[in-house]
Amino acid sequence: MSQDRNEPSAPEPAEPAAPAATVSLTDDLPGAIEALLLTTDRALPESKIKDVLGKVASKDLAAAIAQLNKVYEETGRSFRIEQVAGGWQILTLPKYSAVLGALHRSRAQMKLSPAALETLAIVAYKQPILRAELEAIRGVSCGEVLRSLMERRLVKIVGRAEEIGRPMLYGTTKIFLEAFGLANIKDLPKVEELKKQTA
Repeated sequence: MSQDRNEPSAPEPAEPAAPAATVSLTDDLPGAIEALLLTTDRALPESKIKDVLGKVASKDLAAAIAQLNKVYEETGRSFRIEQVAGGWQILTLPKYSAVLGALHRSRAQMKLSPAALETLAIVAYKQPILRAELEAIRGVSCGEVLRSLMERRLVKIVGRAEEIGRPMLYGTTKIFLEAFGLANIKDLPKVEELKKQTA
């Protein structure tokens, strides 16, 4: 005599999981830009931002950054977005330089000697410049100071002069622009302005 058996039924096929909700980065362009800039310690070129966000017009990018800066100003934030070294970066306001200086005072390796600062200034204003020209201006040998500036990646070799021996030409780097908060070399203070300040 047969007996009914309650055999387990085959499991129902699982329904495919619903795709995670995604929002186009350009739906919240200011927020997307802010997120990108908050996660990098270097100036982010516009081309890189566009690569990540897709088809974004330069004017829309600039408008979104202006919108963010307006919000920062209205809410009394200690930072804003600035154009630095050919890119965009979130920087603290100058009025907080003293407190930040106190925090980072121990980073002695970032301090430049008067000789290094003088050499760096000459390179910045006269670039591309030969070492011989640099030494003629300073009146002393600059080999060791130049090496130090190159190790800190503030100065680099930018080419060779078209003269006997093809001596090397020196110029400043992108890291120099970032360190001094400059968008490009044209943002250096004018010599005339500096003369007025020291007069």
